[in-house]
Amino acid sequence: MEKSPAENPEKAGDVEAQKAGNAPKSGERSDQGEAPAVDHYDTEGKPDADKRKMTAPDTLGAKHQHPILAQPPEGFTGLKLGKPATVAAGITAVLKSGAFAWGEDGIARGTHALLKLNQKDGFDCSSCAWPDPDEHRSVAEFCENGAKATASDADAQRVDPAFFAQHSLVQLSHMTDRDLNNAGRITHPMVVRPGGTHYEPISWQEAFALVGQELNALASPDEAIFYTSGKVPNEPAFLYQLFVRQFGTNNLPDCSNMCHESSGSALSPTIGLGKGSVTLNDFYEAEVIVIIGQNPGTNHPRMLTALQKAKRNGAKIISINPLIEAGLQHFKNPQDFMNPLRALGALLGDGTQITDLYLQVRINSDLLVVRGLMKGLLEAEALNPGKVLDRAFIQEFTTGYEELIENLNNTSWDDIVEASGVSRADITEAANLIARHKKIITCWAMGLTQQKNGVYSIQEIVNLHFLKGAVGKAGAGLCPVRGHSNVQGDRSMGIWERPEQSFLDDLEKEFNFHPPQEHGYDTVEAVKAMHDGKVPVYVALGGNMLSACSDTEFVAEAMRKLRLSVHITTKLNRGHLVNGEMALLLPCLARTDVDRQHGQQQFTSCENSMGVVSMSKGVLTPLQGEMLSEVAIVSGMALATLGSKSTVDWVACTENYDTIRDHIGRVIPGFDKFNEKVRRPGGFYLPNGPRERNFTTANGKANFTCTPYEKHVLEPDQLVLTTIRSHDQFNTTIYDYNDRYRGVHNERRVIFLSRQDMAERGIREKGVVNITSHFEGQQRHAEKFIAIPYNIPRGNCAAYFPEANVLVPIGSVAYKSNTPTSKYVVVTVTPVEEPVGTRKATSAQRVAVPG
Repeated sequence: MEKSPAENPEKAGDVEAQKAGNAPKSGERSDQGEAPAVDHYDTEGKPDADKRKMTAPDTLGAKHQHPILAQPPEGFTGLKLGKPATVAAGITAVLKSGAFAWGEDGIARGTHALLKLNQKDGFDCSSCAWPDPDEHRSVAEFCENGAKATASDADAQRVDPAFFAQHSLVQLSHMTDRDLNNAGRITHPMVVRPGGTHYEPISWQEAFALVGQELNALASPDEAIFYTSGKVPNEPAFLYQLFVRQFGTNNLPDCSNMCHESSGSALSPTIGLGKGSVTLNDFYEAEVIVIIGQNPGTNHPRMLTALQKAKRNGAKIISINPLIEAGLQHFKNPQDFMNPLRALGALLGDGTQITDLYLQVRINSDLLVVRGLMKGLLEAEALNPGKVLDRAFIQEFTTGYEELIENLNNTSWDDIVEASGVSRADITEAANLIARHKKIITCWAMGLTQQKNGVYSIQEIVNLHFLKGAVGKAGAGLCPVRGHSNVQGDRSMGIWERPEQSFLDDLEKEFNFHPPQEHGYDTVEAVKAMHDGKVPVYVALGGNMLSACSDTEFVAEAMRKLRLSVHITTKLNRGHLVNGEMALLLPCLARTDVDRQHGQQQFTSCENSMGVVSMSKGVLTPLQGEMLSEVAIVSGMALATLGSKSTVDWVACTENYDTIRDHIGRVIPGFDKFNEKVRRPGGFYLPNGPRERNFTTANGKANFTCTPYEKHVLEPDQLVLTTIRSHDQFNTTIYDYNDRYRGVHNERRVIFLSRQDMAERGIREKGVVNITSHFEGQQRHAEKFIAIPYNIPRGNCAAYFPEANVLVPIGSVAYKSNTPTSKYVVVTVTPVEEPVGTRKATSAQRVAVPG
């Protein structure tokens, strides 16, 4: 075989080599590889998680005690309220996409970036992990949110030393999160020194030396935290965990701890892999698709194209969600405007109806709805013996069937209906729809994973699929839909605080060192350790843990106790402002940027939600400045910290990323011949045992689960709040103040309530309210939100994160996964006696951004 590019530098970035043949064929399921499946989730959950009752922060006093704000400023930006949409995408999405791309980057630069977005010879979108088609891809293979993310990454505005000289940390913290992000790209390494009020320039050499000095001064490597964002590609992620483990700790929390940790914790012991079991092509063969705890119209818009194609192929869709969302009602595909046969209908009609049956469930009771669906299947089987359940699959592949049936029989319909708010007739109708079909896919996202019962709810979904034999065959399977574009890939690369022994052994064999064996901190435990003063150094490879994690002011208290914070980033966010004695901003290249090392253009790779690994190669000339690649920054920190003690050739890894991939290929199962396979157009599929009905659990079986259910009783006047995302944001990155599908414009400090709940509390439409959360006798407060009546179940309410994260207690986590319960917060809402909340922020509440 031809030498890998790592052994032949002339091959690095070779376009022709990247167009090699042998691409996976559409619908081909056998080309999954033969290596063991990659998995990094505990089958037993996290029984050693810290269960202490943590002291509640002073959420009201903090904004007066600390001039640098940890929460977004409270000033309103001028609410304009319209009617919620019933159709997602359409011509508006097309116009919005162009406006964002051209507005921030200029027409030529923005257009060039969009045309290479998600293309086989381009770069991977940073806004979601939805897969790209194996074969043909459209000219515009992106959604509106992808255009926003790309425009943000490719921003031509500069946040340079002059900007930081003009704006103190206090002033920056009084800017909105939108204005912080939209200020531009950070161009130079910056530092806040002890007692400093501004970020100041620092050379790369001094910055790396400072990191090494502070890390090496620690009494133990476990006194440092190394956080990771799911946007980080495979190559820098692998190097990052290698650096951290050579340093001597497994303290590698990441954003997955806060989102889909519940998925992995549920799937690993039941199917043997903490990932989904479907491919994109399975959607086109599916007969029934269940969407639960997910809003694809805003969070994963490209998924709507797959759902539309599934509908045109005859699929039925069941949606289970507390809010009635536009993307789950109708979809106008922007691609149809370029099809003369569909253009007029797309322009004038309502588009494709997505949902056939909508079950508007109360928050945190999805588990009981899924049990109701299974009870309905058992009733249908009793009437039609041998025609509903897949007895052959159950007998050959599963264990625990009898225990499941007993658990279902012990759950009454009265309890299901009372807790969920969904009628028995509607649940039975959905069950009968499932009963008549065999090819079933269930999709879920953080609406499920961040519930108190998140792990158990997902395991009930798995139970339903086992009853139908709907795993491991075309058109059927389990589909956790992840958010960050490479959050699944980072876990595959070893970004995990609880590494498996086999992984550590392979690292030791490849790099000739003994990795640390003790478990490290996940995100919630890391925050607690910082709050206890046990961790003086915090390093973040991307992300915004301050705003992404629960209990914002608790996290801020923890971060103020640090000696050094290190932020590897492209743009400003609030997490860069709340620090301890010292802080570093280390600017890195974005996905859109051309990355040249040693005279050759490099590329990285990402793994999507369905286990496809593909290359990502920037196309835009970076802004003038001193930004480095993530790989170069990680290697620089490693060299400065480890010196001659390291067994890794960090320089070689930086000069040619194929060297990193050769290491990965020898360490990570499924990545053999990595450099060869990643150059196939469209990439390659990682091995997936459950997709082939090879259940790699401890007993080799697909395991039914007998899940518990804890009934949560509320006090009078209490509601259950869920945090949600607006249409103009990705995770904690805020692009603008609008949420047009829900009819909200130019405002984020809003809370959605049912009209009945508003009337009972004397809350008028657009009236100002304060919100208080209640947990273990503690209270947390958030002031000045505008009440909006909305179609949401009585007893439930919703508000945007990160604004509402201050209400989520750090100690409130999902069973087993230790994921913050941002989708289950007990609150009271009280009106405030002041004018209707549509006034704009005063000049004292805003800080203008130059240009």
